[in-house]
Amino acid sequence: MPNKAKATILIVDDENINLEILSAGLSEEHQIVRCSSALDVMPMAQNEQSDLILLDIGMPEMDGYQVCKALKKFDDTRHIPVVFSTAFDSTADEIKGFECGASDYITKPFNMRLVQHRVGNLVTLKRQTDLLEELANLDGLTHIPNRRHFDGAFDAEWRRAVRRKSVISVCMLDIDCFKQFNDHYGHAAGDKCLINIANELYVHIKRPGDVVARYGGEEFVLILPENSSADAELFAEYLRQKVVDLGIKHGYSTCAEVVTMSIGVASTKAGKNMKKEVLLKQADEQLYLAKSKGKNQVAAIDI
Repeated sequence: MPNKAKATILIVDDENINLEILSAGLSEEHQIVRCSSALDVMPMAQNEQSDLILLDIGMPEMDGYQVCKALKKFDDTRHIPVVFSTAFDSTADEIKGFECGASDYITKPFNMRLVQHRVGNLVTLKRQTDLLEELANLDGLTHIPNRRHFDGAFDAEWRRAVRRKSVISVCMLDIDCFKQFNDHYGHAAGDKCLINIANELYVHIKRPGDVVARYGGEEFVLILPENSSADAELFAEYLRQKVVDLGIKHGYSTCAEVVTMSIGVASTKAGKNMKKEVLLKQADEQLYLAKSKGKNQVAAIDI
């Protein structure tokens, strides 16, 4: 398991001597992952969660330009800075690299002091960018992911499910009688209620691909990739009960003496003939059904 206190640098070169030189020069400050085949770059970049890629241009299976273009096509790798490692140092070569999406160049033979500084500067810049991106994707009140984060995550998980032809589930969650709670206990209490429920939902999201986000107001949304309809419904019921167990007093609710939540669940086997918006709409309709049946319950559909 990489040490995330250090940045993870993926070094790609088909010549072992270059791998050795770069690894030795960078391993004190960074976590190093080595790759000797251009064909392995994409899966390794994804699996190792690389912070930066040092990429040789002249490789036999694919050249570095082709690899860089491939990396920039996908959401989970396009943000990784690519630094080309090459013996070519003409202006035309540099321009071609930047047009492919590269962030910088290092030339052979390596000046390790220069390599260390360039890699260090790019890693610092990436981490600052990642932090700003993370803050932009957090809800200001509850500090869990927001609607913006959900939209991006849902798009990525849907496309992944389509490629794998796998099942994906979405849950829409809404606090029951929240207007009455705000009206009688005040907005400060309402904010505290939202924060407590958001935290309760967030701590029970265990799998890496699962996402919970504040959708707006008193509504939350949950993405459960590779989760069957039955499993998603069971998990939704588990979360509903966890909200009840918080025991937040609600003397003006029409369905309980404490704050409760209604949940709509929609599941499907993703395919090219269906749009992700249909799944979200179905989850919303199931939420409406749960509300109409008396609130504080789960309604689910498999489409």
